[in-house]
Amino acid sequence: MFNWGDAFGRENYFSHLLAKIILVIYGLCLVLIFLYSVLQLSLAVNYKKNQIKDKRKPLDFNPEKAPFVTIQLPMFNELYVAERIIEQVAQMDYPLDKFEIQVLDDSTDETVDVIAKKVIEVREKYGVNIEHIHRTNRIGYKAGALAAALPAAKGEFVAIFDVDFLPDTDFLQKTITEFEAENIGVVQTRWGHINKHFSILTELQAFGLDGHFAIEQVGRNSVGHFINFNGTGGIWRKACIEDAGGWQHDTLTEDLDLSYRAQMKGWKFIYLEDVIAPAELPITMSALKGQQHRWMKGGAECFRKMGKRLLTAKGIKFSDRIHGLSHLFNSSIFIFIVIMSLLSLPILHIKDSFEDLNFIIQFGSIFILSTLFLMYYYWNSYREKTADKRKTRWQFFVRFFQFLTVSMGLSLNNAVAVIEGYMGIKSSFVRTPKFNVSTIKDGKIENKYDKKDISLVTIFEGILCLLFGITAINRLAYGDIGMVPFHAMLAIGYGTVFYHSIAEVHDSSFAIVPKLNAKTSNVNA
Repeated sequence: MFNWGDAFGRENYFSHLLAKIILVIYGLCLVLIFLYSVLQLSLAVNYKKNQIKDKRKPLDFNPEKAPFVTIQLPMFNELYVAERIIEQVAQMDYPLDKFEIQVLDDSTDETVDVIAKKVIEVREKYGVNIEHIHRTNRIGYKAGALAAALPAAKGEFVAIFDVDFLPDTDFLQKTITEFEAENIGVVQTRWGHINKHFSILTELQAFGLDGHFAIEQVGRNSVGHFINFNGTGGIWRKACIEDAGGWQHDTLTEDLDLSYRAQMKGWKFIYLEDVIAPAELPITMSALKGQQHRWMKGGAECFRKMGKRLLTAKGIKFSDRIHGLSHLFNSSIFIFIVIMSLLSLPILHIKDSFEDLNFIIQFGSIFILSTLFLMYYYWNSYREKTADKRKTRWQFFVRFFQFLTVSMGLSLNNAVAVIEGYMGIKSSFVRTPKFNVSTIKDGKIENKYDKKDISLVTIFEGILCLLFGITAINRLAYGDIGMVPFHAMLAIGYGTVFYHSIAEVHDSSFAIVPKLNAKTSNVNA
């Protein structure tokens, strides 16, 4: 094996110093990942405690006392799913004289005409008060559309649904009663998954999102920590939006930004785990990577914008401050994963070359503890959402490591997004392409909005797959298996992401237009 210590001469102090610097950075990444896992563990503990004590019954809905609600449907060039959401929301089981629908259309293609016809159709069919608001510019993207339409909203409350959502007709009945207290600014519901079983990719996304919408949201909300409106599937008190400064478009996650501004002004949020808002998951790797890029970059932008304010704001408990900062900082975990994984390569040579530093390397086992904490976190959400309890443990074990492996494969894509966010590099709001499918039986897919190309990030994902794969095989051959599982997971993760990214560009089998008027699919909560 390569001996770093003797490579440049017996008295090479520089190599020893460099080894120590690498170990310090590597150790710092491990510590930060460990702290992240500890905070996630604490949320899982909060979740378990809440399950025991939460006996709150929903308030009865009284149609005569129902407040006026404005439903906003922001969309941009959504040819395949625009009609579906309009049809669904128009059937809302709520007094017709107590709600209105604003279709916020920024489209620049034939979707404009499709929406216009659908609005007329549902107005005549259901008698709903619905308005088609078409902007000729995309200033501020989604946040800009929401902000522009808010002054015309007649409702005391504003429900927001992205175009890929299919809320149940009793959604308003189940949520509006939660605004009994005047300081309640938001009621957020849990996302369901229309197409969870479309592929292994959608199942892994559902696995991760269920962790957020069960453990993370409940774990924070149950003890009074800040949570976030998830951009859709929830209701705002209009006065809360205005008091917090309204929708702003200086970040890609306007929902997270406004959520923290509102809660720092004293508004309270309620999260309803038992009320499900079904949504469509991305079915292509390009769509998933684009969505992840926007979420991760937006999170970093919000930390840059709100971190100092949260740290210095008055009247916020210390624990709320810590969890809030952790929440805003969450996306940065991918930077540490990338750095740690890259430094693990020279770490192997340091172990071979410097016996006096081996005791420090042993602290790397803390990563195993972090993994166990995260297993407990996801185990609680998976167990609650799995019907067949007898198979749950084995299914979870397989699914968790599949999820962890693909998450590692996405870490470069996400880390680049986070770095862009911290550097203030602005980019347009690239919305996730929707396909209007629930299972693979719906046919092959073509979506003119799903732009696929081979990016520099994709090329590096392929290189990293080879690098970690060769390293794992090499160390296995030498009988040094300590980091083999870690490097094997990295190789498989990057390889999976790279393969699908390349295959989607060249594979013409992804190629028929999805149905425009598909019926509502069964929801996999």
